[in-house]
Amino acid sequence: MVLVNKNPLWYTVFKDMKDIRNFCIIAHIDHGKSTLADRLLEKTETVTAREMKEQLLDTMDLERERGITIKLQPVRMKYKGYTLNLIDTPGHVDFTYEVSRSLAAVEGAILLVDATQGIEAQTLANLNLALDHDLEIIPAINKIDLPAADPERIINELESVIGIKREEVLLVSGKTGDGVMELLDAVVDRVPAPKGDDNAELRGLVFDSYFDPFRGVVAYVRIMDGAIKSGQKIRMMASGADAEVMETGFFMPKLTKQNELETGQIGYVATGLKEVSKVRVGDTITGLAENPSPLPGYKPAAPFVYAGLFTVDNADFPQLREALDKLQLSDSALVFEPESSPALGFGFRCGFLGLLHMEIVQERLEREFNLDLVTTTPSVSYKIVTARGHEEKTIHNPTELPESNFYISISEPWIKLEIVTPNSYLGGVMQLIQGRRGVQVDIKYLDADRVLAIYEIPLASVITDFYDQLKSISSGYASLTYEMIGFREGDLVKVDVLLNGDVVDTLSVIVHKSEVQRIGNQVTTKLKELLPKQNFKIVIQAAIGGRIISRSEIAPFRKDVTAKLYGGDVTRKNKLLDKQKKGKKRMKMVGKVEIPQAAFMKMLEK
Repeated sequence: MVLVNKNPLWYTVFKDMKDIRNFCIIAHIDHGKSTLADRLLEKTETVTAREMKEQLLDTMDLERERGITIKLQPVRMKYKGYTLNLIDTPGHVDFTYEVSRSLAAVEGAILLVDATQGIEAQTLANLNLALDHDLEIIPAINKIDLPAADPERIINELESVIGIKREEVLLVSGKTGDGVMELLDAVVDRVPAPKGDDNAELRGLVFDSYFDPFRGVVAYVRIMDGAIKSGQKIRMMASGADAEVMETGFFMPKLTKQNELETGQIGYVATGLKEVSKVRVGDTITGLAENPSPLPGYKPAAPFVYAGLFTVDNADFPQLREALDKLQLSDSALVFEPESSPALGFGFRCGFLGLLHMEIVQERLEREFNLDLVTTTPSVSYKIVTARGHEEKTIHNPTELPESNFYISISEPWIKLEIVTPNSYLGGVMQLIQGRRGVQVDIKYLDADRVLAIYEIPLASVITDFYDQLKSISSGYASLTYEMIGFREGDLVKVDVLLNGDVVDTLSVIVHKSEVQRIGNQVTTKLKELLPKQNFKIVIQAAIGGRIISRSEIAPFRKDVTAKLYGGDVTRKNKLLDKQKKGKKRMKMVGKVEIPQAAFMKMLEK
């Protein structure tokens, strides 16, 4: 249902681009972006008091429950005759791709810093992204109403660490609304108007999209040149798909119909296309003119973490495929390909930007598409150089790794890790990182109390419980961000899990040689607790090739076959025991150990 605002001012076609300001809010997680966005909507009277609620732009239940922004969300406001197009962005490192897409659609960014916490790791990362896009930065210190707020200290940090001039910094409170009007004035004064050619052929950048069952794929676009209106024939340049525009409009924040979107404006386009693969984030929407030039688009997101997604009921596999197709439309960082497992059936090997991203995708699939899923142990991709032909191959699954004599070398992904922590916790943080094969690059003191530690570390060392341990060691005060720096050759091996000599492919892992004993003992001990007893002995082993590194046993059920004896010679008892022994030996030879679904789920729990 499309809600249309009755105010005739909203139907004004803004012919003059100098009256348009496109900007976004960037910050570290929990620094108050969504709360500030609420006040901006309130002060510009975009939303009535009756419609107002906390985190208005966070439309998913998951966002409200967790108190974080997961999806970018655009909205149009009107202020002193200007049209302000705001894009609220996530703050967590796993959703950096959402931030980078937003930055390509705007000319300015509000850099928000918490008045109590100061500059954090993701503050610096998002600032660097904005500077790469050559955006106008408006620094603002938020939460000045809190008793623990220390704006003067944060201003000094901004001056010394980032080089921002003191007089450029604004003080605001997203909760009380203090300083918000001054911030709006700064957006109008400092953010440049968009550039483009009104008379040129249509070119619009798709920076987000979703699937609507009635209107097909709805694309969020920034019009760079020309204009687009309802009924117009358009083409998606990357896919070559042609469509007729069903509807255009803008966000207020609900979809609000408008007959035309012009150069410099941000809005939505209902394409009517039913195939989700026809519209991709970063594509250029154009008319049907000959040889139009495409916009630069976006660099494809590179997944860092891989995991298998399987349905508990294999009959739901087609629904999982359809759900992933639709989810990928609104989450372009998600990649997937089919895979099968003897234990779990058919599923998909999915690539994610991090563990939180993986968790959010799983929850969205379960909630929005009513699926019951099992997620395998997360892993990273590796590169090997084959012994024959010296070809480089990328493997996303430990089961794809051949025997050691079939490859010359194996490389794993490394990341540059930046951690901001109070000085008092630096020793514990350094010990944690060095215990995970981290290499120190630099340490910078942000002020008398906080330090920025820069390390290089294998990605595989941080994708499981690293974040939880970091928060535990630093009492929740440390923050981190990371970026991929490439692959490095390592002394890596595959650890297989065997049950009575049979390899369980799903539980195989690739680890560094220094960790094989710990991982092997951990897996065999946990399986011994989870597997049910059988009528024969179960031998659980962890092995590297043909070498066993850890072993556990589950004793069989013991049936007292001599209970029915009531006398006689001892040879009668021995005869029955020998018969039982032979039966158990034969049963062990032909019996198969099947891991129950519940045990698999326990093994795969993070």
